[in-house]
Amino acid sequence: MKRFLPFAIFVGLLIFLGIGLRLNPRDVPSPFIGKPAPAFEVAQLQQPDATISSGDMRGKVWLLNVWASWCAACRVEHPALMELARSNVVPIIGLNYKDERSEGVSWLQQHGDPYAVSAYDKDGRIGIDFGVYGVPETFVVDKQGIIRLKHTGPVTAEFIKKTLIPLLNELENA
Repeated sequence: MKRFLPFAIFVGLLIFLGIGLRLNPRDVPSPFIGKPAPAFEVAQLQQPDATISSGDMRGKVWLLNVWASWCAACRVEHPALMELARSNVVPIIGLNYKDERSEGVSWLQQHGDPYAVSAYDKDGRIGIDFGVYGVPETFVVDKQGIIRLKHTGPVTAEFIKKTLIPLLNELENA
């Protein structure tokens, strides 16, 4: 029996390794799912004298997309966000994260602006409140202000079609 113990341990480790390799490293569970979205009120990116707050979105299903001009992955997801914005399915609020205002404004002018409005989070405090650890990240918030989904990494057309649209339809009809 003692001779088979190392072999059994080795097989057990192989099983755990195999399971771990099949997991998606982008699927980081968020402790905020099912909880109220953090409250915020901050200056808008393009209009520094105007503000946007989480309270402005109360009663609506909306997306919060965290992005930055320096983010290469944000450039990858941008066409999908532009298409989603054109469909008018859901308001997309941008959160320009740890960026220079002029760089963020210039980036949107150059690539197009899918956002109903962009909040300006220069120091990253709103991002911290939402548990952001990298960009891009996208949150779905329901009519009651509850976070229903967090997506880490670039939003793709496939993700929009298979995950986002069904969830948005469900939340709108709830």
